[in-house]
Amino acid sequence: MTLDEKIAQLIQLAVPFFEGASDAGLITGPMASLGIGEDTVRGAGSVLGMAGAQETINVQRKHLEHNRLGIPLLMMADIVHGFKTIFPVPLAIGCSWDLALAERSAEIAAKEASVSGVHVTYAPMVDLVRDPRWGRVMESTGEDPYLNALFARAFVRGFQGDDLSGDLDRVAACVKHFAAYGAAEAGRDYNTVDLSARQLREFYLPAYKAALDEGCEMVMTSFNTVDGVPATGNVPLMRKLLREEWGFDGVLISDWGAVKELIAHGIAEDEREAALKAMKAGVDIEMMTSCYAKHLSELIEAGEVDIALIDEAVMRILQLKDKLGLFENPYRAADPEREKEIVFSDAHRAAALELARKSCVLLKNDGVLPLSPALKVAVVGPFARSGDLLGPWSWTGSQDAVVRVSEAIRAKASTPGAVTVAEGCGIETESTEAQLLELEAAAQGADVIVLALGEHSDMSGEAGCRADIRLPEAQLALIRRIKTFGKPVVAVLFNGRPLDLNGVLDKADAVLEAWFPGSEGGTAVADLLYGDANPSGRLTMSFPYSVGQVPVYYNAFNTGRPQGAPDAQVRYVSQYLDIPNEPLLPFGYGLGYAAFEYGEAALSADVMTPDAPIRLTVRVANVGQVAGVETVQLYVRDIAGEVVRPVKELKGFRQVELQPGESAEVAFELSESQLRYYHPDLTHASDAGAFLAMVGPNSRDVASLPFKLVK
Repeated sequence: MTLDEKIAQLIQLAVPFFEGASDAGLITGPMASLGIGEDTVRGAGSVLGMAGAQETINVQRKHLEHNRLGIPLLMMADIVHGFKTIFPVPLAIGCSWDLALAERSAEIAAKEASVSGVHVTYAPMVDLVRDPRWGRVMESTGEDPYLNALFARAFVRGFQGDDLSGDLDRVAACVKHFAAYGAAEAGRDYNTVDLSARQLREFYLPAYKAALDEGCEMVMTSFNTVDGVPATGNVPLMRKLLREEWGFDGVLISDWGAVKELIAHGIAEDEREAALKAMKAGVDIEMMTSCYAKHLSELIEAGEVDIALIDEAVMRILQLKDKLGLFENPYRAADPEREKEIVFSDAHRAAALELARKSCVLLKNDGVLPLSPALKVAVVGPFARSGDLLGPWSWTGSQDAVVRVSEAIRAKASTPGAVTVAEGCGIETESTEAQLLELEAAAQGADVIVLALGEHSDMSGEAGCRADIRLPEAQLALIRRIKTFGKPVVAVLFNGRPLDLNGVLDKADAVLEAWFPGSEGGTAVADLLYGDANPSGRLTMSFPYSVGQVPVYYNAFNTGRPQGAPDAQVRYVSQYLDIPNEPLLPFGYGLGYAAFEYGEAALSADVMTPDAPIRLTVRVANVGQVAGVETVQLYVRDIAGEVVRPVKELKGFRQVELQPGESAEVAFELSESQLRYYHPDLTHASDAGAFLAMVGPNSRDVASLPFKLVK
């Protein structure tokens, strides 16, 4: 390969740059300013945002006609929570606590994407999130490093399978965003991250490491700084930690424009220095800027970049193409006829429905749910007839194919005409006179009112950051108006983040958090409201009492003056004067239609040693009238460590399905390795001493059992 051909392999461009694409030649504005010539495009190594079997075939064929060495393109796209069959957003998937279903969702997404010509997905996003103001919390599975790591592994298994080379129904996964993107200051996208090295390793790195341990083929750099250096130019993070310490030898790709953004960050004076720093950091592929194309050649000639770095990067890209079988079959699984059979199939939609049911979280129920089919129901709100249930990163999905909430509820009613529908207001716009008249007509004759409320999908996701995380005032006013009818009110929320639910949770008789539930969201919601499915979702991100608490999360530190301590003063403790310290709804929380009672928990011993784990058991009984699933959660607290330890940390969970009157013993084994943490010198070890094991249905309502670790 010539030097120019090597450099071209490091360039990733969007679809319109390429011949054969349906929108080829539509490069305008910022894209036109890249200054990339035709030869570079024809030698480019990868394309982003490409999907559709025939189009990928057309682009690949045209590319190979012009590429001297016949090196095929890698087709990459954001297949985050489904391709055409859209599953709930990842934060909702996390709330299912169902790793097998999460893996299945990624497997289906991979199958649909692969037959449509995609080779690599920019997923999973495993950033730990604690600030619901950040729009991208919807892409993560939550605030807990242990749980996020388990889901990271599940998603990678689903996307890649056991044999990426031989299984053409899979795609390569790209874990993102490395690293600590979820800790952006003030919940503002692309903003600064400032963490200690110990906190980075303790909370933010485990999920990325889990994805790589599962064999994830690619890593994407994050937009933020890490220890004062933007990730895309961060040698200690990328070369030392990722490459040397962790041994990652796969492809490292920048996020969109992140190489050139080193200039705006302030660590590069110009594009030439940006290219130099990104290459030295080990970034193999530059996404959608042209610093490499314009300057790598001169940097090599000047002796500032060793040609060996270029060769390593190119080899990693070629090895991935070889693993995907692209040299033998550059079109891989792309097949327009098979695409018609597989994409959005009934079987895939059924899986999306099952996961949507299990992802919704019942937050409140004052006896109004489940609904009887005999009831007259008014379905009111901006989401009553809306197809905007897919959420961000569902660009290949179709809102037209989404079952509306009102349609699904109407299908449950036992008599025709029992369901009336009214929009009531817009998502952010106040009620019009016509909407009020429609609302009056719908609500007057109803036995119960179902309020379908939430955020437009553009209000979360990338760049969807909000300082005010309440529902828009128009919807809060709608709730107040609905209350004047004196009817039971069920609120169903469609959103991509934990919300401040003041004005919702206190007003409604029942509240179901549906998130953005995907293609089958309307059906899933109706099934849950009518008891054809029993809510089993549990929160994986705390809901704040007020945005003023943010960030608020369950595994926090205690402080030296904790509120509620036996000797606590009235004023001079760590507290707010106007709101509680605790979140409105804690991590792990969720209700259902069954009722579970926990027996007395017991430990097999009150002393643990490195060679002798202990066993915690608790009997859980379903004392309700219907079958249900309980997610039994195990937490641990290290009473006195070398550094301050969280008040509790999730160490395990078990989901048990019990019939009415049935009970089961739930057991956890707790070992010394689970008590390890990062010390000030970054060694990973446990401390001998006192601990608490805690078990319960959520992070707040737990029974505590003391034990000691002896070493």
